[in-house]
Amino acid sequence: MSDFTLYLIQQLAIGVQATIVLFFTAALAGNVLALPLALLRMSKHKWLRYPAMAFILAFRGTPLLVQLYLVYFGVGQILAGIPALRYSPFWPLFRSAYGYAFFTLSLNTAAYCGEIWRGAIEGVPKGQTEAGRSLGLSRARIFLSILLPQALRLALPSIGGQNILLLKGTALASTITVFELMGAANMVRWQTFRVYEPLFAAALVYFALAWVITAGFNFAERRLALPR
Repeated sequence: MSDFTLYLIQQLAIGVQATIVLFFTAALAGNVLALPLALLRMSKHKWLRYPAMAFILAFRGTPLLVQLYLVYFGVGQILAGIPALRYSPFWPLFRSAYGYAFFTLSLNTAAYCGEIWRGAIEGVPKGQTEAGRSLGLSRARIFLSILLPQALRLALPSIGGQNILLLKGTALASTITVFELMGAANMVRWQTFRVYEPLFAAALVYFALAWVITAGFNFAERRLALPR
């Protein structure tokens, strides 16, 4: 094994760890926020529905790279000027580029998955809700026991696709100095002046990670599929 290959593997190994951590934390936060956001989006109250619609439109209507720059260079500078935050327990999160990448990717994922959840919930036949009411079930019980499981089956394929996009979106975190997989590949490229090997190796790692995520969602879809 050549010195270049060994060095490339070492750097990509460090970078892929950051990519995996960033992906899983942002995916967890974004998917947890998505369902409440969808419910706000469907609310009959305008003061709840309109802010949720504006939030979703803002994140779906602008490029992820622009969002990262606005949060890191804009919000980051504003927060750095707040003494109360600088001396709070939350400052370690907000002083690092990783924190801003996590924050942006989480909100972006919540916006997309929130709209997926909304469509899935509205896609459940109205007769299911009426049947629950005829049985005397409460609105909460109808939602948790009837609507949510069926909506999850409808939403899961699209949520899986959105999480693949999240994985690929983590590559943009390198533009705000997060040393993840793409950042590691770029550093090797700049230091060795060898372009194709680092990029091709990074592409293979992204492909492997995407395959694992896809396999996981396919397994979940099979487990939740209705028997025929």
